Amino acid sequence: MRSASLEKNAINFEKINQMESFNTFVKKKNKLLFTITAAFLTFYIFLPILAFTTVLQQSAIGSITWVWVYSAALFVMTVILCTVYGKLAAKLDKEVQAILAEYEGGQSL
Repeated sequence: MRSASLEKNAINFEKINQMESFNTFVKKKNKLLFTITAAFLTFYIFLPILAFTTVLQQSAIGSITWVWVYSAALFVMTVILCTVYGKLAAKLDKEVQAILAEYEGGQSL
């Protein structure tokens, strides 16, 4: 009895993968994630590169060098990227719900 119930509620991943709305969503999500990741890694990778050059060794404010300013900016950037992602993820969750509703609406019972 239980296996019949499981078969009835089984998700047809092939059908979902063939849905245009799902494929559009995946492309949109991947673009967002790769963009945020690239920005994050680029900004972080430049710190060790620039820290040992004269570029960031210049005085910014008194005895504080640009290395410290750049390092503080990394924390600010992290908070901003997390906030942006959190807001965009909420929108993506709504799109997922719409895709699931479309899948469940088109599913033959």
